[in-house]
Amino acid sequence: MIGILSFVGFTALVAIISYFATRSTDETTSDGYFLGGRSLTAGVIAGSVLLTNLSTEQIVGLNGQAYSEGILVMAWETLAALAIVVTALFLLPRYLKGGLTTVPQFLEKRFDRTTKSIVSALFLSGYMIIFLPIVLYSGSLAISTMFNIPELLGVSDTAALWICVWGIGIVGSIYAIFGGLKAVAVSDTINAIGLLIGGLMIPVFGLMAIGGGDMFAGLDTLTAANPEKFNSIGGPDASVPFSTIFTGMMLVQLFYWGTNQAIIQRALAAKNLKEGQKGLMLAAFIKILGPIIVVLPGIIAWHLFQGNLDNPDQAYPALVNEVLPPVLVGFFAAVLFGAILSSFNSALNSSVTLFGIDIYKHHFNPGASESEVVKKGKRFGIVIAVASMFIAPLIANAPQGLFGYLQEVNGCYSIPILTIVVVGYLSKKIPAIAAKIALFSGVGLYLVYLGLKYFVVGEDALPHYLHVMAILFVLNILIMWVIGRVKPRSTDFVLDYTKQVDISPWRYVLPVGLAICALVVFVYVYFASVRNFIPAG
Repeated sequence: MIGILSFVGFTALVAIISYFATRSTDETTSDGYFLGGRSLTAGVIAGSVLLTNLSTEQIVGLNGQAYSEGILVMAWETLAALAIVVTALFLLPRYLKGGLTTVPQFLEKRFDRTTKSIVSALFLSGYMIIFLPIVLYSGSLAISTMFNIPELLGVSDTAALWICVWGIGIVGSIYAIFGGLKAVAVSDTINAIGLLIGGLMIPVFGLMAIGGGDMFAGLDTLTAANPEKFNSIGGPDASVPFSTIFTGMMLVQLFYWGTNQAIIQRALAAKNLKEGQKGLMLAAFIKILGPIIVVLPGIIAWHLFQGNLDNPDQAYPALVNEVLPPVLVGFFAAVLFGAILSSFNSALNSSVTLFGIDIYKHHFNPGASESEVVKKGKRFGIVIAVASMFIAPLIANAPQGLFGYLQEVNGCYSIPILTIVVVGYLSKKIPAIAAKIALFSGVGLYLVYLGLKYFVVGEDALPHYLHVMAILFVLNILIMWVIGRVKPRSTDFVLDYTKQVDISPWRYVLPVGLAICALVVFVYVYFASVRNFIPAG
């Protein structure tokens, strides 16, 4: 009962603070609703970006992979810092110069409206069919397990899952659809503090359990007893082979942090470029510390349970139930609930934005007022939220390792979109037809790869999916370059400065960015001894 009360209390506190913080925001305009009035500061941007990224599919999924493979899966966290630095230095100044509300808006300016619509449709289908249902499913599974909902309500596991999915979905929809971006960002920031505290509690209590009350003794025992789990160099059979770090891994990271609407929308809402860059750099630094929350607990679980769990994805919730004092379970569940909501309502808010700005206004009602665009976007948000709530429970039999599964499936649209955004900014002559061909070839060829892998020849006969992403990225760039040489634009593309926000860069952005990159390299070197590079035998 104490756990439930603390859960309800913390969740209500976040909602109340978010309400009072957003009362003065004008949500009848596109900037007011979709970008919080372009008023976000560095701290809010960093907190919202991190909470949007961090949710149960990552906390549970990555810790599950760490349980099986060890610290090498930290690549998904640590290398994100490099992509965030590139975004702050290269992409964000261009986004803010163009006064963008959505990434596809740039594609309309650079190529044409059809290209923008195709990309918006890809984003929306990915959110509705892949991302939102997986967030709801994994989050509901965690909440149901922590509070033992089937026993509490006297229902079956399946019924408990449906109840949690709809509970999370409805609350998240209220935040995202009726509160706009600023409500999402403010609640994210508060939950970020809670998640930082709660997320750090789990490895601390876990190490104390191993060390008989002494955290540092527990760390010594853990590393001494499981040296193979602290090898940052993944072999060819690992989920993240070391070679993929230099190919598709960085492309996936750059897409996610630099072009994914749900993430970059926080930086697009910055009051100026300085605040945006400071917020992203702060997020990048904190991201390097991410493995403490999303990797180390999995290794601790491996040691405590002696590798006897039936499903690796059980590692994190099992560890929480094992080491966390009962009085803190409610608080941690509330924090985890906030993380679930963050990913759900952020993606949902971005879906509303994409539909209202990029599809409804241009294809259904070009003369619509800004208040009408916001209204129709909210209605679409309700539809996509309900659809994702129906789909979520149906993925209960999805493959183990939801996080890796999510990353692989997302490749259908991530690499094609990244390709045309990068080429669009780096070239002036490549025409719109090249972008369309690259989109269709990128999506089509990757679907062929997945079909061959799962239905024809098997995964052992084909390269790792991250290598395939890199191959397709290069291939699509070559296709666009050839088309640009044969049939270039009649005029060079010039990105106009809309003067919506000040784009003077932060004076320390380059040295801070270089320091973060150096820190990432140091972390990898620290966890890779000379023996890791010497073949066995």
